[in-house]
Amino acid sequence: MAAFVRRLCHIAFHVPAGQSFARDLQRFFGFQPLAAREADGWRQLALSSGHAVFLVNEGVGTGDPLYGLDPRYAVPSATNLCFEVADVGSATRALAPRGCRVLVPPVSVRDVQGAATYTVVSSPAGNVSLTLLERADYCGPFLPGFRPLPSATGPAWISHVDHVTLACTPGSSPTLMRWFHDCLGFQLQPLSSGENPEVGLEVAAGSGQGGLRLIAMQTSPSNAIPTLVLAEPLQGATSGQDPLENFLAQHRGPGLQHVALYTPDIIEATERVMLSGGQLVTPPEGYYQQPGKKSQILAAGHEPSKLAEQGILLDGEKGKFLLQVFTKSLFAEDTFFLELIQRQGATGFGQGNIQALWQSLEEQAAKGQET
Repeated sequence: MAAFVRRLCHIAFHVPAGQSFARDLQRFFGFQPLAAREADGWRQLALSSGHAVFLVNEGVGTGDPLYGLDPRYAVPSATNLCFEVADVGSATRALAPRGCRVLVPPVSVRDVQGAATYTVVSSPAGNVSLTLLERADYCGPFLPGFRPLPSATGPAWISHVDHVTLACTPGSSPTLMRWFHDCLGFQLQPLSSGENPEVGLEVAAGSGQGGLRLIAMQTSPSNAIPTLVLAEPLQGATSGQDPLENFLAQHRGPGLQHVALYTPDIIEATERVMLSGGQLVTPPEGYYQQPGKKSQILAAGHEPSKLAEQGILLDGEKGKFLLQVFTKSLFAEDTFFLELIQRQGATGFGQGNIQALWQSLEEQAAKGQET
């Protein structure tokens, strides 16, 4: 099926009232208030940094009729991906025969700045639903019914969402891959030259026990729609600290594990996060002492001691490099974290960085158990 989604509009989250998630996005990551709405016991706050837009839904109760949220998912979580489409009606008619359950039939909303039409459909990725939005005729800052909010001026140090990662149960990623291909037109994006398209990229865990399988998909090579990454744990972990298994347990099923935010200057962005008190994952001991790592960092034009000080991972080859840093969970439950990413010519994901992140999360989990 040809892709009909035009771009990612926003990512929605559901959190209990009074949680600090929206404040943390502003304080630690430079997000600015965009628009807000209060209705039916829910407070909805849209925040943006560059083209990255998060909608934080704060409320009480067991479910939200706006997204048809499954009440089983009572933990704070990313719950909805909103994509812009040209025609909501035709998109809904195309998806219904392909097994998409319509949670919210097409509805039009209007205010003084114009009108928009949306529908919400289910996905097989746990509690993640999809909103298809048609708003070509809307002139407001976000959506009808939201009041604009003042925000600070100045350049955003995050430009867009680079990729989103869905954590899957063991053996389920091929089914999800076919669904996103058949329903939304996502195509496989190989992560390595020797990757089996039916299996994806398998990465061994840092401990040597278990690991993970990654499948990356794109609709087109553009910033408008981020890469979709499916991640599932491989069998064999014995330590009880498998990061994906830990997510699946605390999240109570599959879901959106993390969002990668692209920054043109990861050193500046990381400094801002650290100075404001944001918590970052510490790379495994010895990462920067690996054979060839120092020369690799220098070849990319960076200072090894600076990257080590900030915990920034670097991987790449043939003049194409990838820099990444990861936050700790933004919720008390280990159900969501952010990644900052900068690409210097690299289009995929560094396998060395994946292994380093995995080992870091295992070490973090082990320390948590000790305390």
